[in-house]
Amino acid sequence: MTITEAPLHRVAADDFVSRGHRLLIDGEWVAAASGRTFATIDPATEQLLGEVAHGEGEDVNRAVRAARAAFDHDSPWRRMTPSERGKIIHKIGDLILENADELSMIESLDNGKPFTMARAADIPFAADVFHYMSGWATKIEGSTIPVGQDYLAFTQKEPVGVVGVVIAWNFPLLLSAWKLGPALAAGCTVVIKPAEQTPLSVLRLGELLQEAGLPDGVVNIVTGFGDAGAVLTAHPDVDKISFTGSTEVGKKILHAAAGNLKKLTLELGGKSPNVVFADADLATAIPAASNAIFFNHGQACNAASRLYVERPVFDEFVEGVSEFASNIVLGAGTDPRSEMGPLVSAEQMNKVLGYLDSGQADGAVATVGGERWGDRGYFVKPTVLTQTRPDMAVVREEIFGPVVVAMPFDDPAQIVDTANDTPFGLAAGVFTRDISKAYRTAARLKAGTVWVNTYHVFNAAVPFGGYKESGWGRELGHAALDDYLETKSVVTAL
Repeated sequence: MTITEAPLHRVAADDFVSRGHRLLIDGEWVAAASGRTFATIDPATEQLLGEVAHGEGEDVNRAVRAARAAFDHDSPWRRMTPSERGKIIHKIGDLILENADELSMIESLDNGKPFTMARAADIPFAADVFHYMSGWATKIEGSTIPVGQDYLAFTQKEPVGVVGVVIAWNFPLLLSAWKLGPALAAGCTVVIKPAEQTPLSVLRLGELLQEAGLPDGVVNIVTGFGDAGAVLTAHPDVDKISFTGSTEVGKKILHAAAGNLKKLTLELGGKSPNVVFADADLATAIPAASNAIFFNHGQACNAASRLYVERPVFDEFVEGVSEFASNIVLGAGTDPRSEMGPLVSAEQMNKVLGYLDSGQADGAVATVGGERWGDRGYFVKPTVLTQTRPDMAVVREEIFGPVVVAMPFDDPAQIVDTANDTPFGLAAGVFTRDISKAYRTAARLKAGTVWVNTYHVFNAAVPFGGYKESGWGRELGHAALDDYLETKSVVTAL
C-alpha cells in the first residue's frame, strides 16, 4: 500500500494552527493576563483548529506601553535610518513570499477561502505592499517655503506615533499588510487587533516580523474580541486608529476616538453598483460582473452587489451570470478543486441566509442559489436575485455574501442617479464599448474606485478608499502614507 504524504506546506500549516497561540507584546509571546483562551474554528468543517490567547483591556494596555516605549526618541526603531527601516520592511515582503504556501494554507483553514485564491492573490499582494512601501521609507521629505529674506521656513514629516490597527476577517493577512506597510515606512509603532474569527495568519506574520529584524515593541499583536478593540480605539496613548470593517463599527470608533482626537483611517462597508450598458462586450462583461460579486464568496466590502443592466440585454446578461454562478464549485478551501469556500462563521452564514429569506418573502426571485449548500460548514450557494424593488433590504443593505441583485434600467441618463442612491460610496463598475460614455459615467459616480470594463483590479500603488459612509482616508499608494505622518513647520529668523 502506498501512503501519500501531505505537502510540506500543509504539514507546516497544520502544525502552526494546532498549537496554543499567545500574544506578541514587546517582542515576547505571552499569555493573556487573565490566562483565558478562545477557540478558532474551521468554517468548512465546523471543527476546532486551535486555541488563541483571549486578550482583554490589560493586555491592550501592556501592548500600548510597549509600542509607546518603542516610539521613544532614542529607541532602536527611531534611531534607525530610513534606509535601514526600508530594508526591514522589504525583508518582511521577502519572508511572506518564502512562506507563501504555508500562509495560504493557514488563511484557507482559518478563513475558508480557497488555498488557490489565497496563493494567487492575497499572499503575493501582501508581499507586494511591503515591497512597495519599503521604497517610501527613504522618500519622506519636507520642503522649503519662501517667506522673505528675513526668515527660513521649511516643513518636515514625522511619524504620527502609536497606531492602533483593527482589521476585518475577510482578508486577514492582506489587510494587515495594507496598514503595517505605510505605518512602518512612516516610522510609527503599532498595536494590531485581528478579527477574532481569523487570528492565525496575523500571528504567523508576527513571527515573520521578528525574523525580519523588527525591534521589540514596534509591532504588538493582541488577539481578542470587541472589548479589546474598544479599549484600543479609546486608549489615550494611541495617536491613530486604522480600521477596516463595517460602517456600524466605524461609527463607534469615531466616537471612541473623540477622547484625544485620534487620527482615523476608516475603510468601511459598501453596496457597490455595477452598470452594464447595452453596448458592452457581453463576453467580457458577464464573467467580470460575476467575479465582481462572487470573488472571495462575496465577502468583500467593494463587491459589486447591485447589478444594473440596460434592458435590451438584461435577460441575456442575467442568464449568463446565473450560469456562471451555477458552475462555481463549492467546497473546503483546502480542496484544490474548490472555487468557493464557506462563509467565515455561522453568524455570517445566518446573516446572509436571513437576507435571502427576507428578500424572497418580499417578492425577489432567485434565478440561481438562494439557500444554504450542504449540512456541514458555513456554505451558501452563489445567488442572483431578480424582481427586486429599490426599498428592499437586499437592495439597500450590505449583505456581505455571494448575493447579487440584478435590475434592468431603461434611461442611460438616469442610471447614475440610481447607482448613487446609497449611503455608501466605496466602488463601482461601468461596462460599455463607448469610451466617452464610460468616462462621463465614471466622473459622476460617487465612489472612491471606479473600474471600467473590469473589476477587482488592485495595485499597491493605486489608492483605495470610500466616499460617504464607506470611510475616511485611503489605503495603498502614496496617499496611504500621508495618513501616518504629521507635518511640522519650522520658521527661523535669520
